[in-house]
Amino acid sequence: MDSVTQLALGAAVGEATLGRKVGNKAIWWGGICGTIPDLDVFIPFNDPVTSFISHRSFSHSLVILALLTPCLAWMIRRLHPQCAAHIRAWMVLVYLAFATHVLLDSFTAYGTQLFWPLSNHPIMWSTIFIIDPLYTTPLLLGVIGALVLSREKGLGHTANTLGLILSTLYLSWTIVAKWHVEHFVQERLAAQQIPYTQILVQPTPINSLLWRVLIMEEDGYAEGFYSILNRPTDLQLTHYLSDRHFLDTLTDHEPVKGLHWFTQGFWGIRLQDNLIVISDLRMGMEPNYAFSFNIGENREAQILPITSERRVSTTNWEQVLRWVWKRLWDASGEDQTHPKK
Repeated sequence: MDSVTQLALGAAVGEATLGRKVGNKAIWWGGICGTIPDLDVFIPFNDPVTSFISHRSFSHSLVILALLTPCLAWMIRRLHPQCAAHIRAWMVLVYLAFATHVLLDSFTAYGTQLFWPLSNHPIMWSTIFIIDPLYTTPLLLGVIGALVLSREKGLGHTANTLGLILSTLYLSWTIVAKWHVEHFVQERLAAQQIPYTQILVQPTPINSLLWRVLIMEEDGYAEGFYSILNRPTDLQLTHYLSDRHFLDTLTDHEPVKGLHWFTQGFWGIRLQDNLIVISDLRMGMEPNYAFSFNIGENREAQILPITSERRVSTTNWEQVLRWVWKRLWDASGEDQTHPKK
């Protein structure tokens, strides 16, 4: 999730854990701990693909964060000796702020290596978009309430608790909504006898009512949408070819191996400007993807590996959000209104 959401979640967890005993210190330290896992974005890597697939790895491991927890709790105790009696509670606060951060990230489509180094499998439940105001707003209001409302009467603590409950209920709703859409998609694919290798159902930007359906096929992929507000009776798909044959001579190229592993096969391959481009199909909508990389070059009818380079995203977010709003209510003319570059 975005940094504001993780900061708010950590702060809310801090208040819920220790706010009654140490006051606002619990909020500030909860927010700090809720931010720490994402500091891995500042680690320099050799190439953009490695940077891309290494985010949410060791820094988002429940194992590594458990080892880090006593060190951070000890530091907090040194900084606040008057709170030394609550060392065990500080350890609980620190680890809960860490754990809720990485678990929430797993509900997005990016992929989080929760059990690194025991397993480097990126977990992605893809029930919530990386930015969703309906999840974040209750947390922010609850934390603000805890900061400004009376502690003696417990009003701030109650506001924070209510914010956590509402955000958790909303996250639970996204799980139910995804299950509903997946059930519909599987039924329609079977009825329409559409062959596929993998399915991914995920929410479109900043909402949980319009869902994107990504179908991986033998020669490419297909994309469709399902709105809970208009509940279609059929699944409309647009099919796209993926030029996988361009990778025949690049199977041992490290960026290719890394992207295949990290995307879990949800990738698109195309030739653009004589460059072989791989896009992570989980992050975006056709034809706009947040993460696309040049990994090869078509030189005199030969496909040669090159040093990977991330392509600049040209997504027009204003246009995308207008399209999402329109598609929420009306499925007609989908091909004509699909967001373009």
